Amino acid sequence: MEPSALSDLMPGQLLARGVCRHLAGHGFAVVEEFVPDRGLRVDVMALGPKGELWVVECKSSRADFRGDGKWQGYLDWCDRYFWAVDQTFPTDLLPDGTGLIIADAYDAEILRMAPEDRLPAARRNTLIRKFGFHAARRLQGLRDPGVGAVLQAPL
Repeated sequence: MEPSALSDLMPGQLLARGVCRHLAGHGFAVVEEFVPDRGLRVDVMALGPKGELWVVECKSSRADFRGDGKWQGYLDWCDRYFWAVDQTFPTDLLPDGTGLIIADAYDAEILRMAPEDRLPAARRNTLIRKFGFHAARRLQGLRDPGVGAVLQAPL
């Protein structure tokens, strides 16, 4: 990404970029702004090498965190749930029983591993298929920007 493009990203997107780089370095496939179910949109969905699914919500400020009333609805859609924040974020605000990642635009570090709550097999299968479909559509849209209108058609 060129420096000018990086400066165009919002703070939460910069955190997501660092998180995605970090997780990719550990063998995860990652998708930003993934919709696991109607009415939900997670900042980062990560698919691990053993089929594990992690959700990472990126919070750039206290107000951003306080304004997020839907995060508990994401717990049913992952094996582990994390918050990603920068090093100045007041981490004492974050709920116990969730993972903690400190990130910037270039990398991240998992400070607290999220507890594991394994998804039921049927839901995992559905999510992995949806993840693959979403990732393939996004890649196709990057390779052929003119196909964007076709890709936006509902399933």
